[in-house]
Formats: sequence, structure tokens, C-alpha cells
Amino acid sequence: MSEVFLNQARLSQRWQVSPRTLERWRWQGEGPAFVKIGGRVVYRLADVESYEAARRCESTLQSTALRGVQ
Repeated sequence: MSEVFLNQARLSQRWQVSPRTLERWRWQGEGPAFVKIGGRVVYRLADVESYEAARRCESTLQSTALRGVQ
């Protein structure tokens, strides 16, 4: 079975963020892991889902801790 990949446009639609936000996150070392081949950037669906699961919160306090706010 082959892996599923999302391009930047598809991931930005999934998360309702701008493609530019994804570009900034890559530059800052944030967001999910990505694969770059030539000039093309794609995200493995498994990495996206893992990133989403790791950022799942059950309270506002948890979301604040994820952002590093004290």
C-alpha cells in the first residue's frame, strides 16, 4: 500500500490556515514533518495525523502549555 501525501494547498485547506503560514512554520521549525523533493513540499498524511494527535487538548490550560506560554 502506498503512502498518502498532502501538498501545501491541501494541508492549508484541511487546517484552514494560509499556505504562507505553513511556509513560515517550516522556516521556524514548527508544524509537522515534511518532505522536500526539488522545489516541491509535501506532507505525509501519517505525519499530519500524528502532529494533530500530539496537539489535542482537553482544556485551555493544555493549549497554553503547548504554545510555551507561562
